Amino acid sequence: MSITPPVSLSKVTTLGGVAIAHAQVLVLGGGVTGRSVAQVLRNMGAEISVYDENESSEFDFQRVTLNEVSNINWAAAVVSPGWRPSHPIIADLRNREIPLLNEIDLAWEIKQQVAPGQKWLAVTGTNGKTSTVELTESILKAAGINAFACGNVGTPVIDAVISEQRYDYLVLELSSFQLHWSESAEFVAGSILNIALDHIDWHGSFSEYAKAKLDLLSRSVTAILNGDDQSVVEGSAHWQGRKVFYTLQTPKPGEIGLVENLLVDRAFVVDPIEAAMFCELNEVQPTAPHSVSNALAAAGLARAIGIEHEVIRGAIKKFRPGRHRIELVLEHNKIRWIDDSKATNPHAAQASLMSELSVVWIAGGLAKGAEMSDLITQVGSRLRGVVLIGTDRELIAHELQTNFPNVPLIRVDPMPGHDRSGAKNDFMDQIVKAAKLLAQDGDAVLLAPACASMDQFVSYGDRGDRFAKSVREIVGKNDNAS
Repeated sequence: MSITPPVSLSKVTTLGGVAIAHAQVLVLGGGVTGRSVAQVLRNMGAEISVYDENESSEFDFQRVTLNEVSNINWAAAVVSPGWRPSHPIIADLRNREIPLLNEIDLAWEIKQQVAPGQKWLAVTGTNGKTSTVELTESILKAAGINAFACGNVGTPVIDAVISEQRYDYLVLELSSFQLHWSESAEFVAGSILNIALDHIDWHGSFSEYAKAKLDLLSRSVTAILNGDDQSVVEGSAHWQGRKVFYTLQTPKPGEIGLVENLLVDRAFVVDPIEAAMFCELNEVQPTAPHSVSNALAAAGLARAIGIEHEVIRGAIKKFRPGRHRIELVLEHNKIRWIDDSKATNPHAAQASLMSELSVVWIAGGLAKGAEMSDLITQVGSRLRGVVLIGTDRELIAHELQTNFPNVPLIRVDPMPGHDRSGAKNDFMDQIVKAAKLLAQDGDAVLLAPACASMDQFVSYGDRGDRFAKSVREIVGKNDNAS
């Protein structure tokens, strides 16, 4: 049964050059984004069919077979962001000259017609996207702006566009997948936080991955860029739009950065010789280098649309990152147990590990084509010991044994019949017990796996939740220590 949308879509008659009413539209992927797109298009009168390679996925739309995908003359196909451009189905659709659409561009077209005054900000990067987007949203709300964070952060953009809330600004978290497929969406300001090895299995090479990230520049009026990231600096050199670099060093005129213990603005000020203060360093929590960098990016986006420095300061002081981002689970017997399950690549894990002096590291999972050598070179001297899990753990083990052979390793495997979605938590219990054997007074036990989770857990959130549960039950017991 069709759900009435919160806004009238009656005047949106074409999308991507395709007349939508009564059109046969194929949606590739039945996940969160695919379901949202399918619902919106069905509300516009399209005849929706969904193809999903996961046969156990459930959704309220007609499911089609691979044979039907190949033999029906679709008016258009909407590609969910995780689908690789090299997928045989994509190649077949291209060969048949069937228009390929994507959620971000569909949302942009709908916005242009139902909410033309709405403006978009965007954030991409290998790490820090979610925290930066959420902080930017918090700053805008503190300024009295009706703003909403969406995209890769959770709610699909297309749902935010048609929301009855009538948002003035959307703050989009954009993955490299979304940027690869998107071509037409435009942004008042966009920020590129960093570019490091990730998703090489999807893009095929680091250069293609970086190209997807850097494509944000071509559709941004102002770019807020990490001046401490070589790939960002070099990749943006050709772009002729307004570039504002941020840095953890003293900023030059036209930049934002750090002066002693202050985050300061020398870009969005009348006289760049002078600096306006965003906030004090200790007002950013946690006061780790990557958190400060993210705060500068969010502050830059806010200044790009004219928000005052004092408003930015107030929002930064109140903001705390979401779950599974350097989250202290327990402090017990002089050992801190920290959940950074969202560190799903080496770059993110390095940021966490470098904020501690002595670490028992829980690492491993799906590496997504990333290499571990640079990570181990940087953090190896800080490791008390390592607990290794997951499909690609030997990539980490090899680098450790080659460069830091004295660091003890414990490999932990799930019991036969392990159900990653089951209620039992015995696998994580084993992991925590192994880490407890290695930890000593003053150590941090850090779940920062440098890998994705889906080989042994439902998601990074599930991995972090199970870690917290095991730590509290095994380490904390009935102790109220926190």
